[in-house]
Amino acid sequence: MNLESIRDYCLSLPGVTEELPFGPDTLVFKVLGKVFLLTPIESHQIQFNAKCDPEKAEELRTIYPDVRPGFHMNKKHWNTVLVTGNISSDLIFSWIKHSYDLVVKGLPKKDQLELQ
Repeated sequence: MNLESIRDYCLSLPGVTEELPFGPDTLVFKVLGKVFLLTPIESHQIQFNAKCDPEKAEELRTIYPDVRPGFHMNKKHWNTVLVTGNISSDLIFSWIKHSYDLVVKGLPKKDQLELQ
């Protein structure tokens, strides 16, 4: 898995845009203006921050050494995932989709319907 495959997956989801609001080093993916994934562009280690249900976030950190509390984020709601090859691409994509779904769930109903 590489940064381009993460980018392609994020952009395949309805209503997603990519931005650089924190400068040229951090790529941010938003759904209807709300952040669901951040990733450094130039890093020796592919990694990303994704939103996560708090109970699931704790569980994933316990099971997977490459899942850590969200770097520079609310550690209750965000995980940092290191992409080292120890976690399958399918599982990583499911966590990205979980983050997307959590953000969509928090949008107004009319926006949720727009995405369907």
